[in-house]
Amino acid sequence: MNSNTLRQSIPGPAGAIEIAIDLPPADTPVRGVAVICHPHPQHGGTMDNKVAQMLARTFVQLGYRAVRFNFRGTGASEGHWDEGRGEIDDALAVIAAQREPALPLALGGFSFGAYVTSQAAKRLADTGAPAERLVLVGPATQNFEVAPVPADTIVVHGEVDDVVPLTATLNWARPQHLPVIVMPGVGHFFHGQLTLLKSIIVRNWHR
Repeated sequence: MNSNTLRQSIPGPAGAIEIAIDLPPADTPVRGVAVICHPHPQHGGTMDNKVAQMLARTFVQLGYRAVRFNFRGTGASEGHWDEGRGEIDDALAVIAAQREPALPLALGGFSFGAYVTSQAAKRLADTGAPAERLVLVGPATQNFEVAPVPADTIVVHGEVDDVVPLTATLNWARPQHLPVIVMPGVGHFFHGQLTLLKSIIVRNWHR
């Protein structure tokens, strides 16, 4: 994301996992740890995807240590694509390695990464160690089983998303009575709208 991004690897369930860490400015107290999941690796998604990087910048602005990572078989991460199952285990491994008991944990994900985020959050909650809050951007509600999420989850979807129709996300959100923030005229990849997307997340985080 920038010259100060720390890149390293950690052990994972399918081999080494490549991660990237971005920190708030030195004069800003770290208020938590945020783990961010990237879009579908079979369609070019990596931790350097522009929306994943935007989520990292957003969390850094909010005072979090932002941790991105590559799913198994992507970039320098070892292993092979596991159709969304092992990728949840990858996320949980990164969370376990980076989470600090004294700091809140936030989770964010884009598209396929939002699906992984929801499922990882559900497992954490089931074990009695829930995340503080979630941010889901363009969640892949049409092709993957996105888990129900807490009521304060921030969900943002593009009105004219041609990869995951808005109706699929509204149908997922409706039984949960979960608000969805719709960005008018915006497609799946938020082209030219990342600054607005960032500001929307920051504003709603503080509410």
